[in-house]
This record gives sequence, structure tokens and C-alpha cells, in this order.
Amino acid sequence: MDGIHVIFSYTRKQALEDGVLIDVTEHANRIGFKVNACVTDHLYHECLVPPAGLEGEGQSLEGRLTDLLFRTLIAARAFGAGSRVEFDVLFLMEPGVWRSVAVLAVMGPGDHGEPVLTIMLPEDE
Repeated sequence: MDGIHVIFSYTRKQALEDGVLIDVTEHANRIGFKVNACVTDHLYHECLVPPAGLEGEGQSLEGRLTDLLFRTLIAARAFGAGSRVEFDVLFLMEPGVWRSVAVLAVMGPGDHGEPVLTIMLPEDE
């Protein structure tokens, strides 16, 4: 890498330790993914953690994460080859109020060049 000087590097491991990324690999593997998977803290807190008052509506973090991962899997399979796919997911935000949220899934290299999946809101990119 002649002529290229790295000024700053932020690893995936550091992002996980800092809470910027949240590891959802175990859950993703149960859905059918074969790679390490993370969601951004922004997506996690804004959409995956159910807003207060929705417990009686059948909303849970695990259920919302399952919905997101299943929708990601469908979008990735429909899109085919490529490292990025953008799609919408519906989230119940208050009783009777659904919000369509644009989500971006990116397959890229991890800290050691291994394939990893990161799911985020497009503005998190």
C-alpha cells in the first residue's frame, strides 16, 4: 500500500465493544445465515426494542429481530449476487400504528477478511 497512510482505523471488534454494533449472530444462524451478523445500535434502539406499551400487542425484541432477519434473508435471496441490499420492514410503533422502515444490509469483510453481515438504517452508513 505505497502512498497510503492510515490515519485512523476502527475495527468491527472495537465497534462491538463500544456498543456501536450489536452482535445478533446466534439468532441469525437460527434463521439460516451462515456468517457473523450485527445490527447497528441505532437500528436496535429505534426499531428493534419495542416501544413501551406494546407488550400487550405481542411485541418483543426477539420477535422483532426474527422479523428483521427473516426479511433480510428474503431480500438477500431475491437480490442475488451483490454485497448490499435495501428493503423495507414494517414495525409496530404504537398500538395500531405501523411504520415502514428502510433497512440496508451489507455483506463485507470482517476484521480478518471473513464475510460478515451488518444490518443498519441507511443513514447509519
